[in-house]
Amino acid sequence: MEKVLTGVRVLDFSRWFAGPYTATLLAAMGAEVIRVERPAGEEERNFGPYAPNGESMLTLVTLQNRRGITLDPLSDKGRGIVEQLVRKSDVVLHSYVSGSPEESLLSYDSLTQFNPAIIVAKVSGFGSTGPYAQRPCFDTIAQALSGAMSYTGFPETAPTRSGYAWVDFSTGSHTALGIMFALYHRQRTGKGQFIDVALLDVAVSCVAGLAVAAEYKVSGIIRGRQGNASYYNFTNCLKAKDGWVMLGTSGTPIWRRFLRAIGREDFKEDPRFKNDRLRYENRQAIQSVVEEWLKDKTVDEAIKILEQARVPCSRVNNIAEMVNDPQVAAREMLIDMEYPGIGKVPLPGVVIKMSGTPGAIERPAPVAGEHNEEVYSSLLGFTPEQLQQLKAEGVI
Repeated sequence: MEKVLTGVRVLDFSRWFAGPYTATLLAAMGAEVIRVERPAGEEERNFGPYAPNGESMLTLVTLQNRRGITLDPLSDKGRGIVEQLVRKSDVVLHSYVSGSPEESLLSYDSLTQFNPAIIVAKVSGFGSTGPYAQRPCFDTIAQALSGAMSYTGFPETAPTRSGYAWVDFSTGSHTALGIMFALYHRQRTGKGQFIDVALLDVAVSCVAGLAVAAEYKVSGIIRGRQGNASYYNFTNCLKAKDGWVMLGTSGTPIWRRFLRAIGREDFKEDPRFKNDRLRYENRQAIQSVVEEWLKDKTVDEAIKILEQARVPCSRVNNIAEMVNDPQVAAREMLIDMEYPGIGKVPLPGVVIKMSGTPGAIERPAPVAGEHNEEVYSSLLGFTPEQLQQLKAEGVI
């Protein structure tokens, strides 16, 4: 079945996580993604976790669904090859910092000389403008600068980063969406454009999107750390006999169903718990009651009672429990891909489910330069002798 992005070719020069996740999203929907690495491979191929054979499993997961080539784009011949590849592509994706020679080579102004319809998407820590534009950045740096770390964790702990790279993956999603916007615009006008997405921009958008900046600017409140409790409603992670239960009671209808479930309908008329804000302010009184209710119940017993009352709740899965969760399986969110010498590796499935043009995970991650002959021969017409010479010169 043809996919929605069939016929779109993406040159992916991006590194680490945000840019590669952009390419993953596009490739799942049918785009032909060509991963371009330095001749020796990229540094993230040495990043853990590791398979038993020492190979980076992170690379196996993040580079699915592409073909892989190697190229030194700054060499004289490499620059010429970049030009030829760009002429035959729709999108160039990279994550080079502003001011670097690679960023200059792959700039929109440079590449439109070869392909006026090209779309160039740049993923970076701080974007192309502003006083931080030339700084390097990782997900955790953006988490820190965005203010998110300052109110993540418990009051007695240091500011805490999220255990997963939400800024990287959110940035990848935003960049993929930007590319789709640009493809739609080009379909109507024939014109390409430059897409500039920054980790800090995305992180600030996510933080400010929950009105935290407004809370400060309008009310003068600087949000602090309060662990697993929510702000302005009663939500928390509480201990049962054999594990932990996360629950949320936002809104009065859910609150009343929750009271009925735990046998405390006497709280309905208690003025301390009249609305979400008051329930937040008096959360300790609620928490002590819920802890008492939970202490002699297993997680499964508590979840069954709360689910029957339609109260949002969940056990706190560890990774093994997540991997084996029936909902994860039903949604095909882990796809086993066979890798030689390793076995089956679970790859993230396609998040966006489409009825007419569904995405798919069809290719394992390539080793560095795995498809040099295939891509350079079929796309640019290079002969085996030319490829051998380019390899000997360190160009590919």
